[in-house]
Amino acid sequence: MIQNKMLKGKKVLLAVTASIAAYKSAELVRLFKKAGASVRVIQTEASLQFVTPLTLATLSQNQVLAKMVDLESGEWSNHVSLGLWADLMIVAPLTTNTLAKMAHGECDNLLLATYLSAKCPVYFAPAMDLDMYKHPSTKANISKLEEYGNILIPSGFGELASGLVGEGRMAEPQEIIEHILFVLSKELPLSNKKVLITAGPTYEAIDPVRFIGNRSSGKMGIALAIESANSGAKVDLVLGPSALDCEHTNIKVHKVRSASDMFIKVDSLFSESDISIFAAAVTDYTPESKEPQKIKKSSNSISLDLKKTKDILSLMSSRKKASQFVVGFALETENEIENAKSKLISKKLDMIVMNSLNNKATGFEFNTNKITVIDKTNSITDFKLKDKKEVAKDIIKMILKQT
Repeated sequence: MIQNKMLKGKKVLLAVTASIAAYKSAELVRLFKKAGASVRVIQTEASLQFVTPLTLATLSQNQVLAKMVDLESGEWSNHVSLGLWADLMIVAPLTTNTLAKMAHGECDNLLLATYLSAKCPVYFAPAMDLDMYKHPSTKANISKLEEYGNILIPSGFGELASGLVGEGRMAEPQEIIEHILFVLSKELPLSNKKVLITAGPTYEAIDPVRFIGNRSSGKMGIALAIESANSGAKVDLVLGPSALDCEHTNIKVHKVRSASDMFIKVDSLFSESDISIFAAAVTDYTPESKEPQKIKKSSNSISLDLKKTKDILSLMSSRKKASQFVVGFALETENEIENAKSKLISKKLDMIVMNSLNNKATGFEFNTNKITVIDKTNSITDFKLKDKKEVAKDIIKMILKQT
């Protein structure tokens, strides 16, 4: 199932025609609303016999429109403003009669007038009996609508109202939603891209109880994963120990604990990635050996022999292909820009995101961050203090400018 968050905030215009399949329009409205879309409904006057406007108005939380002019109130339904309002229009069900009128530019009701005024993508889901669906004129009209740039949601195979079994059954509401989401996903800037992201801390065990680590929460990396996924990417998120969850259809979470665990997982995924963003706060040192039992408090001091962990960012970047784009992070406390530039060069990165612990309301324990982005041409872009979700959007936009 494709992530339906792509419909959040979308303005959807549902047009309902006079088919027995009109009963499915109520569920379609419910699914659009559940996904966070705003929904307005237009019905042909004949369709009022199949599904009541009260049902669709209740579910959509908007008045249903069926006439160009309400004779009782004298109020005019502005089809032009409806067509401009919508981000997408979906005619479901679409009868043979309305299909023919749409194909030939006829305009004798509010639905058709709005269709002809629409500036947004228009989807259509035919619903008709088997012989009608297979008739050459129907096939020609469907082809004509597609030639005009409209998007067909094919009818399914199944039992029809006539008792026949075959093609012509309108797609189920969930199938319609999935089809629209599939089309929308192809239009997203990271569609067909694989993104690898590391996030959170790593913990290096001293004994079964204690560890060396840091206060990273993983918030920034998770925000980047969600923004990448919402932009159409398939995301592998390698997440160190974190109390946070990350649920998204386009994100596969790989939970790790130590720097060694993170290296092994990243190593297995890196070659297939198009974009890799190394946002994790990987521990730089790990104990030479882990004690098998809890160390007892027997003296006033304790000494630990530490060794360097693998530099995951350097190792991956050193073998990147020309088609791959690698982003690193630099958390600095002094000489921030100079140190970030040095890291950009030494680790052969395409871009580095620098944040400073000298800034208030930034760092591991905050929901906000203030970043500076440096690309491989040494171009520097400063951003204001923002919520980490907004910071993630800025970072992805900067990546898109360079890929």
